[in-house]
Amino acid sequence: MNRKGDPALAFAGAAASPARTRWRRAAALLLRHPAEGMAILRARLAGKRVRAAQAGAALFGLDHAGLLCGPAAQGRLLRATAVAGEAGPGETALVPSIAELAANRTTGADILVLTAPGHAVVPGATARLAEAFARNPAHQLVYGDALLELESGMAMPLLRPAFDPDYAQAVDYIGPVLAVRASALAAITAAEGPVTDALDLTLRVTGHFGRGAIGHLPRVLSRSAAASPDTPERRAATLRRSLDRSGGRAVAIRVEPDGVLNLAHPLPDRCPRVSLIVPTRDRVDLLRTCVTSLVEQTDWPDREILICDNDSREPETLAYFRDLAARGLARIVPCPGPFDFAGMNNRAAAEARGQVLAFVNNDVAALHPDWLERLVREALRPDVGAVGAKLLDGRGRIQHGGVLLGPGGLVTHAHRFFPGDAPGYLAGLRATREVAAVTAACLVVEARKFAAVAGFDAGAFAVDFNDVDLCLRLGAAGYRTLFVPGAVLRHDEAASRRWTPAARERHGREVRAFKERWGPLLAQDPHYHPGFDPHLGTYARLRPGWPEAGPVELR
Repeated sequence: MNRKGDPALAFAGAAASPARTRWRRAAALLLRHPAEGMAILRARLAGKRVRAAQAGAALFGLDHAGLLCGPAAQGRLLRATAVAGEAGPGETALVPSIAELAANRTTGADILVLTAPGHAVVPGATARLAEAFARNPAHQLVYGDALLELESGMAMPLLRPAFDPDYAQAVDYIGPVLAVRASALAAITAAEGPVTDALDLTLRVTGHFGRGAIGHLPRVLSRSAAASPDTPERRAATLRRSLDRSGGRAVAIRVEPDGVLNLAHPLPDRCPRVSLIVPTRDRVDLLRTCVTSLVEQTDWPDREILICDNDSREPETLAYFRDLAARGLARIVPCPGPFDFAGMNNRAAAEARGQVLAFVNNDVAALHPDWLERLVREALRPDVGAVGAKLLDGRGRIQHGGVLLGPGGLVTHAHRFFPGDAPGYLAGLRATREVAAVTAACLVVEARKFAAVAGFDAGAFAVDFNDVDLCLRLGAAGYRTLFVPGAVLRHDEAASRRWTPAARERHGREVRAFKERWGPLLAQDPHYHPGFDPHLGTYARLRPGWPEAGPVELR
């Protein structure tokens, strides 16, 4: 299979676009936005390199070209693995195909390392794997990172996040090189027969031992010039069998044109009412666009709109409120006093009549009618808490692709400033997957789950971080947060927000409160690889000096 047919690797082709094309695009942007270009130049001249790089990302956008590795960088990545040496005799055995693994012809080895044609295990990988299994007895299957060799002689590192079953079902982001304990393979084979492919192996280990039995080793373990040997259609057939065995017969599977598997989880016979909650203070220009999209660009049979009015005074806004109420399109919930985003949303949620709450900023507009259905399907799953959409900025670029913890010292939006139609690193902008948090600019959650964690914490996070804090508290209560890229909306971020000295002081307090409450989680988001540079966007450049030699913890 050519790697062009592998949805997880689609991003690598875009990264290899000619430098001449990128320079022409940059020159055109400088001509259209000279003031922003001068701001970048001033920051560079002042020695503020990080600020200049961030401003450049905002103006020019981002891509994955900064991740491309020449021979020297490839050597550094491989040496960090090779320092471990090789595994001892009998510890590991390389298995060149799933057929041989299924036939169990490698008796005697404790660890079986599944490879595939065109995928070579690098020196030191078997020792790294043996060490990882020895230090983590609960793990039954381990995967690592890889180098994808390009025709140019460069290589693209495939730096993978921690295991996520939704992500693994949608695309093959972890294989095909996998290591499994021989005892685990024997157990799942005895229970359900021989494994048929790498996805089948992964799903069965998850089902038999739990998702915590699969670990990620953040080191390059293999290199290849090929894609996964499994076609999307074959993966869909494997997933269908797995779902049927595990009680998921009602889940529909669709192979998207790009090869990503899209799972449509069932809705109840009677669709639940959704309460769409929109906070605002005047800015009727934004609000009208938002509400119109919620009315005309939202295919959901039972919904209500609640507008949290934070002391709007402009006659046009008040007239618009009266018109909406008269036509039965929205209820106006008075929320007087200083701007308190969290408190306003909590107040409206308390008055909402829906089983599902959808928080939507007044500067957001729906682009496709099925956005709410896609989010509600995920939000109704028993183990899912908050879900969020893919948001595009005013230039059509990615504004939100999930929230990551740690980059820049706090939180940031994944894939921000990438092209709006980009597939994302390892199909991260195409596959429904787990993330640490999603933005409340468009956040959907069941009302009972929202109430179970007492909603947004307005006391600590009146304006900032309340959405991330909500998702993390839902996570602590056992609910996962999902990013659903099939739901796409536009977000003119902070178009209705003004920074004043008081607002900056309040922001500082909330930063301190967030670090105090969630500081340990900021060290490393499991959904993001530690090898990425934390200061320049996301998925854009390798961390300087990474990786270091020495033992590596599984994630």
